[in-house]
Amino acid sequence: MKKIFITLLITSLCLVSCQDELDTEATGLSTKEGLVTAAVVENSISSSYQLLSNKLNILGEWNWGGGLVFQNDYIMQDIASDDMEKKWISDGDQPWIDEINNFTFTSTNGGPNGLWKYNYEGIKRLNLGIELLTRSDIETVTGISTARKNQLLGEAYFLRSFYYFSLVTNFGDVPLIVKPVESLEEAFKVSVRADKAVVWDKIKADLVLAQALLPNTKYSSTTEKWRVSKGAVIALQAKAALYTQKWSEVAPLVDQLATLGYGLDANYFDNFSTSKEYSDNEVIFSYDHQSNVTPRRGNGICAPLGWGFFAPSTDFLNSFEANDPRKLYTVDVTNQNINKMLGSLDGTNKGNDDAPNNKVYLRYADALLWKAEALNEGGNYPGAIAIINQIRLRARTTITALGTLPPAGTLPDRPASSDKAVIKNWLIAERRAELGFENQRMLDLKRWGIAKQVMTAHGKNFQDKHMLYPIPQSEIDASAGTLTQNAGY
Repeated sequence: MKKIFITLLITSLCLVSCQDELDTEATGLSTKEGLVTAAVVENSISSSYQLLSNKLNILGEWNWGGGLVFQNDYIMQDIASDDMEKKWISDGDQPWIDEINNFTFTSTNGGPNGLWKYNYEGIKRLNLGIELLTRSDIETVTGISTARKNQLLGEAYFLRSFYYFSLVTNFGDVPLIVKPVESLEEAFKVSVRADKAVVWDKIKADLVLAQALLPNTKYSSTTEKWRVSKGAVIALQAKAALYTQKWSEVAPLVDQLATLGYGLDANYFDNFSTSKEYSDNEVIFSYDHQSNVTPRRGNGICAPLGWGFFAPSTDFLNSFEANDPRKLYTVDVTNQNINKMLGSLDGTNKGNDDAPNNKVYLRYADALLWKAEALNEGGNYPGAIAIINQIRLRARTTITALGTLPPAGTLPDRPASSDKAVIKNWLIAERRAELGFENQRMLDLKRWGIAKQVMTAHGKNFQDKHMLYPIPQSEIDASAGTLTQNAGY
């Protein structure tokens, strides 16, 4: 097919007949005008998960400068923050990542470009799947059961919300596309930024639809436990409520997770260990990486770990309290291993571009800390402190990476307090220790309104404009200026 040099809505959101623009896992997405089968419907949804993968080169072939070699979550949320550095040894490799790290990036940087394209490619695939699944005759035409149709549709609504969550939190106002775009004329019409409040409303509305469609069980499928579950939907509802400061809505949603079987693992690293996947109690939603399958779906980001990428900042290492076992479970400085990212404690998977360890997106400890934050904002200080202490108790009673218990006195309980600011600082510290290198830090700092303060103290040139990333310049150019830029870029 003739290449058209328009990126966002022309090659990422429209022209559903452009099969050669898609990865091989998306086979069937071009059949809107042809025969629709159960396999086509199934693949329209399963292919949309792919954009959550850490597989290498999903959207390009070693397009480093365009930010397309792998998902940029670690770069945009961890390297950009005070937690992570690009490499263990500073060098000139991939300067676009250094620009993110030191806040000298512009609208042509590959980081925002990759983030934008990954999310909108997922949305494109989902819009087609949703259109197929909501056809009145889909069960008759394909033979798909009502239960399976509902499950797939519920997954699709969640995933679309998940991708839009990433877009609205990183870019603010973004184009809101909720159906396949089938012509250049239509593409230009929809390349207009919707107010972020409208995007949030759509995220929440889709999640309501998803919750009603998915089975009331921990796993939507006992044979495919990687699929979106009702717990994932409820967790994202709680996170959306938190980010939009609907404090009273957060706790009841988080409380529902326990009724579905979620809880804190006894051992902290069970969340990340390859050997514990889908047998732990805490992980709510993750991408299922597998080795030695066709098409490949291994965790490719383990390869750059073998090239020296991703290292802790000194500030991050110094932020841990004495003997906190989460420090070594996160990063092994001696051996230069990011244990969380490798899913191992001995360097297994390092350098492997087809590693089996999953990418965790939502887990119960994170959700509990959302609840603690909401309770603190609502004035329930004892409730907030109790949850913080629950997280600390798990940490100090977990077996360390060295096979021993932490010494007595490690991570003592926070005392009673009615000082909202003090409790908030405890929460901030606890989230950093608990969720380090899980793509949460920069988003947390921004929503708390302290990003500029923290980044300035860390020696970074963070300006007010950096509260949002720039709309990729290539997208603005492709829209002939219809798509507008964030202030300051």
